[in-house]
Amino acid sequence: MKSTTLRAAFFRKLGPSDQAFALFDSLPGLSFFVKDRKGRFMSLNRRGCEYCGVANEAEAIGRTDHDFFPKQRADEYRADDEAVMESGESIINRMESAPEDAGSPRLVVTSKVPLRDQKGRVIGVAGISRQIERIQTPSGTADAFSQVIEMLHRDYAKNLSTEQLASKAGLSVSHFERRFRRAFGASPRQYLVRVRVENASRLLLSSDQTISQIALACGFYDHAHFSRSFRRVMNVTPSQYRKTNPQTES
Repeated sequence: MKSTTLRAAFFRKLGPSDQAFALFDSLPGLSFFVKDRKGRFMSLNRRGCEYCGVANEAEAIGRTDHDFFPKQRADEYRADDEAVMESGESIINRMESAPEDAGSPRLVVTSKVPLRDQKGRVIGVAGISRQIERIQTPSGTADAFSQVIEMLHRDYAKNLSTEQLASKAGLSVSHFERRFRRAFGASPRQYLVRVRVENASRLLLSSDQTISQIALACGFYDHAHFSRSFRRVMNVTPSQYRKTNPQTES
């Protein structure tokens, strides 16, 4: 019997799909989800429930990202889901905003794959995400970039060079950049810009500082540089973001 036939025969015998999905609850810090074409959750593990703020999976089934997350976050997730379903191509190790309150500076690495029915038609998307602080290297040791990540989140407003970051990791620049991109799906510079934008988002919502003041406080050269970078990440300008999100207490 061919391997493909043997595999198909085995999976036809399986009972409910959540037998396998239950394994995802045992992986700390890992969020797992399945959504249909309309973006409705069909499955969600324990960490995913925590992100959504629900007590169990049943409370999330049939609901969408827009029921749980700020519009800016939900729009971003939905756009990625639709891109995967329309193209039929996976997203692997995409760095994005953590599914938390608007302005949260935390990031996650996410992978998404299209789900097909027996006729090969895409009917949904499945994905996993893990907080960057919890990611491990292929060797299975504690994250080799932990000190680098800590520096990027602590000193994001400073003029950090790739050479500095590579030295902190104890690697050559070329080796550091390759390993960093493989782990996080982005270059060190792209990661730093994302951290700056996330922190700027928080300040836009929680302070009365001008956009120029926030730009300088978060490590951008000037207002124009900040606006270009912010729009590239958030798909809106800083002023639009501030207007369309509610002000919170600092």
